[in-house]
Order: sequence, then C-alpha cells, then structure tokens
Amino acid sequence: MRMKIDGACHCGRISYEAEVNPDFVIICHCTDCQTNSGAPYRANVPVLLENFRLKGEPSTYVKVAESGRRGRLAFCGNCGSALFSGREDNPTFYNLRLGAIRQRAQLVPKAQYFCRSAMPWVNDLAEIPRSEDSTPVRPG
Repeated sequence: MRMKIDGACHCGRISYEAEVNPDFVIICHCTDCQTNSGAPYRANVPVLLENFRLKGEPSTYVKVAESGRRGRLAFCGNCGSALFSGREDNPTFYNLRLGAIRQRAQLVPKAQYFCRSAMPWVNDLAEIPRSEDSTPVRPG
C-alpha cells in the first residue's frame, strides 16, 4: 500500500513529494538520532528514490555510525529543519523525517529501534500533565 505525501522545511525553501508505505514508519531511539534531532527519538518513513521528488537544494552532513556506515543527513541550510537521510554510497532510499511531512498525523509508527538507548520516561508520556497550547501545567 502506498500513500502520497508532501513535506517541506520550516521556512519553505525546500519541499518534496513522495509515495511511501505507511506500514514502514518507525521510531529510532539511537543516540545519533537523539543528538542530531535534539529530541529523545526520531520518527522516519523510508521512500525509494524513484518515488521521491525534491524541490530545492538541501545542505548535507556526513555522519559515520558506530558500524562504520556513512550516512548523509539532509537539512535546510536556512532554517535548519531536518528533512531526510540516506547512505552516502549509492543510496536506494531515503528515510524521511516525519516532522517535515504534512500528513505526519496519518503516519503511525509500527516499530521502534535501538530501544536500549531510549529515555527511561518515554513510555510514560500519557502520565505527564498536558496542555493544548503553551499554557503552563502544574504537575500533580
């Protein structure tokens, strides 16, 4: 099953259209994703290169993983929005960052990886006081 999606960086200089399989959405808890995203985990969906159309030229950064694999991370050089990543050597697909996808609410993660690096509180989010906007919430 394929789903048409579109996405863009925060400032709109870079955008894309793609067809993805929503059954392959994942959450990654690895320390590289935590550090690079500035968040406790990152959600991704893969897209085959032939199903991806990019408008604009992202900046890139090459990250060498513990395995030695070199990955190219793409982001907007103007606003800094993370967009996608792929293998540096001959990628066949990109991992799109859910935060930049307009239909992100419809892309429910189906698996989690590198859970050994997950923040110990990540499974308890439902217990943390909530607000529908930036109004401060007092615990308990």
